[in-house]
Amino acid sequence: MAEKQQWAGTTYGSDRMHEYLIKSLRFIDVRLLYLFSAIFVIPVCLVLNPSRKTAYHYFRDILHYGKLKAMWATYVNHCLFAQVVIDKFAMYSGKRMNVETIGFEHYHERSLKEPGFVHLSSHIGNYEIAGYTLKSRDKRMNALVYAGEKESVMENRNKMFEGTNTRMIAVKSDMSHLFEIDSALVAGEVVSIPADRINGSPKAVECTFMGRKARFPQGPFSVATMRGLDVLAVNVMKEGWTKYKIYITPLEYDRTLPRKQQLQQLADAYVAELEKRLRQYPEQWYNFFEFWN
Repeated sequence: MAEKQQWAGTTYGSDRMHEYLIKSLRFIDVRLLYLFSAIFVIPVCLVLNPSRKTAYHYFRDILHYGKLKAMWATYVNHCLFAQVVIDKFAMYSGKRMNVETIGFEHYHERSLKEPGFVHLSSHIGNYEIAGYTLKSRDKRMNALVYAGEKESVMENRNKMFEGTNTRMIAVKSDMSHLFEIDSALVAGEVVSIPADRINGSPKAVECTFMGRKARFPQGPFSVATMRGLDVLAVNVMKEGWTKYKIYITPLEYDRTLPRKQQLQQLADAYVAELEKRLRQYPEQWYNFFEFWN
């Protein structure tokens, strides 16, 4: 993975812009904003934003699309990304998405057991919807989020999490979030961690992903294997204008093996599931930096 990543970690726009968008979405059909962004916003972004190069590289060199197909897929990819951002703010405004969950029995079964467990998410689809949808009366879910996110987004997330038995753990530079993760797991709670961005960490696990070698952060896999916890991959994919599908998949690893081998097994299982979803939804890959070496 390239050391220089073209990703700021925050939602685009000012707090005032976000509040205006939320108020507008109480009255405006999201499809009108989809159309506006596709015609007026995305073409400008493709000209000005370097994300077009990394997205094109993904379609052209990783998925082996022809030139014209890769160009079109790059445009569709950015349109879909705009739509999932709009959907997020639409939910903040009180609108609901049509969400179907595949594999909820895996989540429910583990929520009834005493030990905590781990969700591993990815920057594909619209994972934030899982935090508003997956609920358990028996276990609190702790979702790791970027500490530098815009204040308006964090406030609205908190509102959405009210009554869902979910709280946010902000990832901070002083690493204090590690103590919060440990405390949550000791208490038998659930921890949700994105596992596809290194963000400067020197510790990584190398896996074959989409036919090429790529590096994934060791931390999320280490959190699970350190305690021998169950792990679920949770991916939320956009299926229609206001429809999403949540895929919950258990990730297996041999807990009798040496720790390093456990880490590799778990990482390989996660990557295999990530690749499976991308084969189904190739345009919903939102890591806009050079991911592969």
